[in-house]
Amino acid sequence: MLKSKTKKIMAAAAGMMLLCSVAAAETAGLQTVTKAGSNATVQANPKNFTGTAWATSLFSAHSPSKTYAAVVSFTPGARTNWHIHSTGQSLIVTEGFGYTQEWGREIVALYPGDVVWCPPGVKHWHGASSNTSMSHIAVSEVSDEGVTWLEPVTDRQYPK
Repeated sequence: MLKSKTKKIMAAAAGMMLLCSVAAAETAGLQTVTKAGSNATVQANPKNFTGTAWATSLFSAHSPSKTYAAVVSFTPGARTNWHIHSTGQSLIVTEGFGYTQEWGREIVALYPGDVVWCPPGVKHWHGASSNTSMSHIAVSEVSDEGVTWLEPVTDRQYPK
């Protein structure tokens, strides 16, 4: 009788351990859903932009990934300063019309659906045209170096 009772206790304990491990595995793999409109929109730092731009975080980096993204909306004439991303940056134009430029290269017009890849260490800027707003999704990676913000894009450098 003792052996039978011990076997039942051991079987119950093993069953509980199995249930706990299944519950832990289910919790560890849960997706995160962020509902549209739940992240705050803030004005982009005026020290790093000419004109007014707004940024809305889409998501922060979720370890082990270092990727994060935001929607940046530029009012007509608004643009970033020249800057460098240590890990590069992808831009997906979603609305409007604007420009991007690498240091020492020609200005490139941007339209909805265009995707820009700016490699690590490349000095560049991007923003709206002088009479049209533009929005893009900016995708980057967290890094120790982050973004190096440089001088404003001058009116002479900016297309009219």
